[in-house]
Amino acid sequence: MFKKFIMAATVASLPLASSVQAHDQKYTIGLAVANLQADFFNFIKESAEEEGDRLGYEIITVDAGGDSAKQVSQIQDLITREVDALIYIPAGATAADVPVRAAKKAGIPVVNVDRNTQSPPGDTFIATDSEEAARILGEYVAEVTGGKGVVGVVQGQLGTTPEIARDTGFEKALANYPGLNTVEKQASKGWHHDEGVSIGQDLLQRNPDINVIFGRADALAMGAAQAVRLANVSHDVLVVGFDGDREGLIAVKQGRLAATMTQQTKLMGRLAVRFAVDLIENRFVPAEMLLDATLTTKENVDRFIEVHP
Repeated sequence: MFKKFIMAATVASLPLASSVQAHDQKYTIGLAVANLQADFFNFIKESAEEEGDRLGYEIITVDAGGDSAKQVSQIQDLITREVDALIYIPAGATAADVPVRAAKKAGIPVVNVDRNTQSPPGDTFIATDSEEAARILGEYVAEVTGGKGVVGVVQGQLGTTPEIARDTGFEKALANYPGLNTVEKQASKGWHHDEGVSIGQDLLQRNPDINVIFGRADALAMGAAQAVRLANVSHDVLVVGFDGDREGLIAVKQGRLAATMTQQTKLMGRLAVRFAVDLIENRFVPAEMLLDATLTTKENVDRFIEVHP
């Protein structure tokens, strides 16, 4: 019954969940967000709540603040309140499966967004095709550097779906260029700007020849770019990010980041609500919906800034 879908779509072109219209039936949908300090998750929250308002459903949002244990408790409370469906963005790899097991035991359908779970998975998973997007970003790095360079990576949270996929895709691209080598990777705990600064400094101190840094999220990349400026290195360092957050896009426009991969973040939020309603009403949903991301440089960044002014 379930299928995998990959889309580079706008909402208008979606054949799925198009039957979801505002009607008299009122549902309550829980939205458990990993960390609202990040623009990325805020965009998902905002678009999900807007879609809920449009369709006439109540969205109850809880923010884990990056704390997995807190999120488990929050979701248990949503289950106790008998929400009709759960939209779930895990706060980390630790204990990520626990809320899904609890929701399934209570008969509540689960829509996982951005980060998947394994034992068990949610009823559907919506995310960017991070592996393919990171591969495209790797090809861009190879093109700009002429296929030669020393690469350092500021990783996201180890064990999370985005970190695993972005690592796989980026290294897949670099494997085609023997002169472009990753010398060190160091993990962050929460994908935060300050971690990007400290990890970027560590990478440059241990590997002063680094001329490429990939921050797995825009906040990490901007922190790494700040570390480059503080280190006052004698050569150019190409810094790239991932997300297309508002501040990341501005950094690309200003030249602080060379590029990012812009995700269809607001589409994720709208789809999550549509799929939640489809699951409640026993309609078909795909097991996985992967969306394209767009390589964003100075040449095309303005059109994305217009969307996130």
